[in-house]
Amino acid sequence: MDGVPNVTRADAVAAVRNPLAFIAARWTPAPRTVQRAALAALVMSVIIVVTGGAVRLTGSGLGCPTWPKCTADSLTSTSEMGVHGAIEFGNRMLTYVLCAAVGWAIVAARAQKPYRRGLTRLGWAQFWVVMGNAILGGIVVLVGLNPYTVAAHFLLSSALIAVAAVMWQRTREGDGAPEPLVGQSVRQLVWFLVAASVLLIAVGTVVTGAGPHAGDSSEVTRMPLDWETVSKLHAVLAWIVVTLTFALWFVLKAVDAPAGPLHRTRELFLVLLAQGVIGYVQYFTDLPEVLVGLHMLGSCLVWIAVLRVLLSLRERPDTVLDRPGPTAEATVGSHA
Repeated sequence: MDGVPNVTRADAVAAVRNPLAFIAARWTPAPRTVQRAALAALVMSVIIVVTGGAVRLTGSGLGCPTWPKCTADSLTSTSEMGVHGAIEFGNRMLTYVLCAAVGWAIVAARAQKPYRRGLTRLGWAQFWVVMGNAILGGIVVLVGLNPYTVAAHFLLSSALIAVAAVMWQRTREGDGAPEPLVGQSVRQLVWFLVAASVLLIAVGTVVTGAGPHAGDSSEVTRMPLDWETVSKLHAVLAWIVVTLTFALWFVLKAVDAPAGPLHRTRELFLVLLAQGVIGYVQYFTDLPEVLVGLHMLGSCLVWIAVLRVLLSLRERPDTVLDRPGPTAEATVGSHA
């Protein structure tokens, strides 16, 4: 038929042996396409956290009581399982959407010209984190929503967000050597901010593990800690992060820093203020589910904003020479 390309047997074999190399040899995405693919992966990594929180807050954590099937006899939820089964199974299906988004980011990065090995590796890193977290999610179900595994599940999701955010940033800059835009003392202050934010998120998972939202309508063991005390520690860490952000903004103004770091710091400060308001309101209103869900979304946005501040402290010029992609044999060996 006219207009149908002639696909040879060699092409078919090459496509089967190394589909990424096959696509890269025949498609060059625009830079904006690569950026959108990376952004889609980042957005989905946040959505999967929020929907996972919705599963817990609706008491649907054991809506599918086993894994990888939903029940011992059914891959999907059944009508007898009710709304909790549908919610839990729906969240599991979103993992496939996340995989598709990460896969698109990998394909777009691999097909970009010139070939950027570091960008492609960031895409693959997301894939393996997703696979690891899917397995961990199954373990969470199999151990009856043990709060320590739930906390690890959220922390690994935060790691996924971090890798996705870095990849999104890297799609908008070159592969030249990083050139700092601020002095070493400012960079050290930002690293303190990052460390405090990591600690804030980690303690937040402890608040969740000791709190009343166990994730299932039945009795689920909580972390043997006083929830009020852990919540106050979480609030202190939040104020430390806010103070460091405020101090950073003044330091950047004092040293006449470029607009990029200033804008990213201001954005972080505004996100922190919104997150703080939600946190205090939920605390004094006995943790309504909607506010807890918004607080989980805010946690993701705070983490992304912190990473954007860190990444704004340097620039990477586009000084890369046109390099060929890896050979089919090498790529098959690495990502068959």
